[in-house]
Amino acid sequence: MLSVCFWGVRGSIPCPGRNTIEFGGNTTCLEIRADERLVIVDLGTGIKPLGDYLIANNSKAAPLDLDIFVSHTHWDHIMGFPMFTPIFIPGTKMRIKGPVFFNEDSLQSVISDLLSYRYWPVRQSELAAKIDFEELGETSFDMGQGLKISTKYMNHPILSLGYRFEYKGKTIVTAFDHEPFRNLFPTDPKDPSYNEEVAREGELAAKEENDKILRFYSGADILIHDTQYTAEEFEKRLGWGHSSFEYAIEAACQAGVKKLVFFHHEPSSKDERLESLELKYKNEVKGRNLEIIMAREGYTINA
Repeated sequence: MLSVCFWGVRGSIPCPGRNTIEFGGNTTCLEIRADERLVIVDLGTGIKPLGDYLIANNSKAAPLDLDIFVSHTHWDHIMGFPMFTPIFIPGTKMRIKGPVFFNEDSLQSVISDLLSYRYWPVRQSELAAKIDFEELGETSFDMGQGLKISTKYMNHPILSLGYRFEYKGKTIVTAFDHEPFRNLFPTDPKDPSYNEEVAREGELAAKEENDKILRFYSGADILIHDTQYTAEEFEKRLGWGHSSFEYAIEAACQAGVKKLVFFHHEPSSKDERLESLELKYKNEVKGRNLEIIMAREGYTINA
């Protein structure tokens, strides 16, 4: 069985408090299970309760062996790592994979910088766990035991990867953080910078990249998608690297997705608002062969 459990569902910044109890206030972290095989996606603050859970429920009392995939290295997606309990447990092995943006910085150096004395009292070299790092681009590979991984660059201010997990005929796709590609050139003939050929090429380039994204989502049993904004809010935040609920729905329908999970919630969105939006979009997709789910911390969904 392929399943996903949500340990952190917020974007940008943790937002604990009485107004986020229903959906949760931790930043991004997923636990994906392919039968007994465990894969973690992102190192947001949700990885703290996940780490505590893994230690408390390790019935075999064997050292943990973990595969971790990082979507990108923005703060909200890695800030929980210094509090991940297994890194302090001798015998723990983990392989952290993800993209990096700056040529002079490796994935290891970016993560290790969190564990410097200016931010944290424990250094990387003092951790008990054995940690290996691997930098990824767009690729596909077999992790063994029937689990296959594909990656795709998302549209974000730094390199961000979406992940496609395939196991025994089931598929889970993650797409955060991502903004639909658009034509960056003037399209108004009255604009002094307008060039008809350049504008046309810009439209074709944006369409080509958006089509690639749809192929990456194609046929997914579960698509976990950045939906930080409504369409109206999105128009005021172009270039920030996030998506609207409306875009995610249309993309999911075009790609033949079965379950669409709204994710990377706006930190200012209280439980009442997210409940209202979930109901609104569920009603809008009736008859479209798509199940809508608003991600909640602690929820597990089977593919």
